[in-house]
Amino acid sequence: MNSNSTAQKVELARHWINGQWIGSSAIANSVSPSTGEVLGQYSPGGRVEAAAAIAAARKAFDTGGWSHDPQLRSRALLELADRLDERAEAIALTISREMGKTLGDATLEATWSPSTLRYNAGNALSQTGTSAEIAPGVFATAMREPIGVAGIIVPWNSPLALLVRALGPALAAGCTTVVKLPGQTALTNSLIMEAVAATKSFPDGVLNVFTEAGNEGAPLLVESPDVDVINYTGSTKVGRQVAEKGAQTLKRICLELGGKTPLIVFEDADIENFAPLVVTALTRFNGEFCMTGSRVLVQRSVADVWRERIASLLEKVVVGRADDPNSQMGPVIDKANVERIDRIVEDAKRYARIIVRGGPIVDGPLAAGAFYRPAMLETEALDVPLIQDEIFGPVLSFETFATEEEAIKRANDTVFGLAAAIFTKDFDRVHRVARAIKAGTVWTNTWGLIHDAFEEGGFKYSGIGRARGARAMEEFQEVKTQIRAVKALGGLSPHSGTMAP
Repeated sequence: MNSNSTAQKVELARHWINGQWIGSSAIANSVSPSTGEVLGQYSPGGRVEAAAAIAAARKAFDTGGWSHDPQLRSRALLELADRLDERAEAIALTISREMGKTLGDATLEATWSPSTLRYNAGNALSQTGTSAEIAPGVFATAMREPIGVAGIIVPWNSPLALLVRALGPALAAGCTTVVKLPGQTALTNSLIMEAVAATKSFPDGVLNVFTEAGNEGAPLLVESPDVDVINYTGSTKVGRQVAEKGAQTLKRICLELGGKTPLIVFEDADIENFAPLVVTALTRFNGEFCMTGSRVLVQRSVADVWRERIASLLEKVVVGRADDPNSQMGPVIDKANVERIDRIVEDAKRYARIIVRGGPIVDGPLAAGAFYRPAMLETEALDVPLIQDEIFGPVLSFETFATEEEAIKRANDTVFGLAAAIFTKDFDRVHRVARAIKAGTVWTNTWGLIHDAFEEGGFKYSGIGRARGARAMEEFQEVKTQIRAVKALGGLSPHSGTMAP
């Protein structure tokens, strides 16, 4: 494939390992969730490809100069950002056709992601340490150094954005990397690897990428003693398995897992401005986003008008082919997920009231695709799947509350804690509620804003560790303390804790 290719071209997508294109005898299809048509083919990887990638990354870390050369790391990240920029249009179109994001959302991902690499290129040159004379003639230095080989496991819902979010800090820190990309976005992955292959600053073995549809290669990354840190983005269920398996080799684990973002609407919130944003928070990225606003909590005094307005807006959402510029929401990833989401909605009838049924599109020109119209259900129960489970689809729960304290309690009464949003004109209330909400990101009068310089991550079952910001690079580093004395010392001083003559 070349930089001008699109997902319509049927070619065999391969892996990039140790500076070479690698294929296998197996072939699988990449299928459009908008039409059910085959877009292209790829060579699915597994344990063999993962093992080769691990070996290449291990050798590059142990014997190469990558980990000791921040200027090279910064230069390579900047170069990769440029190569991705050159392919941004093709990547956006391929994401849209292959994963189902609207073309606008896919374009946002393709054009924004290179800036994440550029941010980390700067961080590669700004690593800090501490030093001090801790006793007469005794000098201590604490410095950060790369932890080793990083395994990065990327989900299908944002294959480029979630890749660079982990890859940028891992490479900036000085790690070598093995990336497992999902089979659902194989053609997108190939365009990304094409950009990697064109980045001449990367020494062989520093960045290795394989695509896997099954579940053989990713577990090897978690189990292998040659992989020192795992960065996984995905479901809480699999995140627990990653943490359990990774503990066998005591490797560092960084997890961004499920979410159940509450949107808390107080009675003074501007309905004209914010009701459309509530709908956007549900339907953006087709509801397949860890920060999807899947719960709206509205103060009871204004609940009727908000319920009516949100329902009306949801019913008007234009669902259509992902590459159709008129579509406001594309398909979910496949028909199996259409059926899964619909089962959740049907089951919720036992304890919730249907406000907007939504559901599968089974007739007309969209019938061959994996389309699901957004749904909205109302419930006051908290110990039910609609509130406690991440649906990963366009299904909204509508809840009401009387007081600020009740809003906080309802918002926190879930195992997840990735993000939340508050809508109000009262900024004293904002301060109180934001402090009380157990979530890694809290927005006020907005939703979904993320910046590379500020940390992102979850509380509770939503994850361990942080992405983005200064903390992100620390997930891929160890701290080493060196103590030097100008003369031989022995014994511990009971008063200072330092070595004494």
